[in-house]
Amino acid sequence: MAKLFTQVWGLAGLALIMAASFPMSLSAQTPTPAASTSAKPSTGVATPKDMLEMGIHNGYFFIAGDVKQGFGYAYGLHFRKATDYMFSLRLDLMGGQASGKNEPNNIAREYELDWYSATALGVFSLNNFRFDRITRRFNYFAMVGGGANFYTSDFSSAGTDGNPRMGVIEREFAPHATLGVGIAVRLGKKVNVALEQQGFVLFGKRADQLDGITKDDGVRSAFTDIPSYTSLRINFNLGNSSNRSEPLYWCNPLEGVLNDLEAVKKRQDEALADSDNDGIIDAIDQEPNTPSDVPVDTKGRTLDSDKDGVPDYQDKEPYYPPRTGETVNEDGVVINPIGGPGGGGGGGVTESRVQEMIDAALAKYGITEQRRAVADFFMPMIHFGTDNSSIKYADYGTLASIARIMKNDESMRLMVVGHADQTGAEGYNDQISYLRAKSVVDHMVNQHGIGRGRFVIQWKSNKESLVPQSSSFMNRRVEFSVAGPNDVEMDPPASSPNAPDGY
Repeated sequence: MAKLFTQVWGLAGLALIMAASFPMSLSAQTPTPAASTSAKPSTGVATPKDMLEMGIHNGYFFIAGDVKQGFGYAYGLHFRKATDYMFSLRLDLMGGQASGKNEPNNIAREYELDWYSATALGVFSLNNFRFDRITRRFNYFAMVGGGANFYTSDFSSAGTDGNPRMGVIEREFAPHATLGVGIAVRLGKKVNVALEQQGFVLFGKRADQLDGITKDDGVRSAFTDIPSYTSLRINFNLGNSSNRSEPLYWCNPLEGVLNDLEAVKKRQDEALADSDNDGIIDAIDQEPNTPSDVPVDTKGRTLDSDKDGVPDYQDKEPYYPPRTGETVNEDGVVINPIGGPGGGGGGGVTESRVQEMIDAALAKYGITEQRRAVADFFMPMIHFGTDNSSIKYADYGTLASIARIMKNDESMRLMVVGHADQTGAEGYNDQISYLRAKSVVDHMVNQHGIGRGRFVIQWKSNKESLVPQSSSFMNRRVEFSVAGPNDVEMDPPASSPNAPDGY
């Protein structure tokens, strides 16, 4: 009981001595307020405030010296504070006992040692150069430092004359240097466990007498007595986890950069969000809640091609604008049609009559080309998104206009040619250009009832780009032309491992 009291008293005294120097060491690593406030603002990522580690330890304590070591133990606690992601400072307090005794057939030597010490250590994290995860599961570290110790050694031995020698080295003070290695395992944000090995090198005239053996015994070893300590430690992170990170040696040095990149990605996702999936991002969508699969214009507004107040997807006559004095019902159909040019009252101008008016107007200017050639000259083109062969709702009206032309001339065959931009591999571009032409033909067949045999599909990959060496949307297109008698459909391209979805 007296020995335990002595050890506790010694640890307390050393704690006061080392605690006074430990904050000064920390302050040497921390910028002063004057140094941290500069006229030039910092452009780096701020290092987060982190928690302080406190650990308790217990383990096997022994002396590697002139006498074979016996049972020993030690215990204590430590405080550790990171200065950056690789380096930290630690204050160790320790007390314990060690003993030793030679084999019976040797000259009798034995001792019992009481030990207590305080050590300031610099700890280096060895695996925080890896940046593949935000927090470490394991932390490998090495440490070096120095401190002071008190020890008392009760010993007995037989001298060279065969007479026993007994004595006590009491309250011997000695400085020491410490080396160590360890591995810690993270159990959670507030706790981890560690296994460590430390060795102490003492300085002073009695540094080789921990086991009681002196030069008068005539059997000194070639090295001084080395106290060694193998310990298991339970470590707790002290601080508010809501505003402080784990100690920096558990954290990824690039965590701030990764968080900033994640924030940028989140803002990008928000900026490109399309809540109603109409193909128009929310940032410019003037009707962000349009029903699914409803054609909209470039501002996300539901299309009303004839401006009669009934959207195209509900309008049974979406391309027939009412004239002054006419009104439409909920289906977009005129309910009080004004009489035609002859006064017969048969409703609006028919499509055939419109064509006659167009032909008459063209004849005034001496244009005698067949309607097929005129249609070919004014044929539009439609464009597609990157890696996409889906038709945009904004192009439904364009395709409906082409369908009306084909219905008006049942002898017309239409050439549908798909194109790709310059970014993909050759095999991929072949396939995506084919899929774009095919999706247009499928739309014309399914939505407008035009026979499949009236279409000729061809695909040009990226061989006829409008904008050379570019990923411009102008290159991701389908073009239309009137097919001649010698135009034939191309076979689908061969499949490849990088085929786009739907191929």
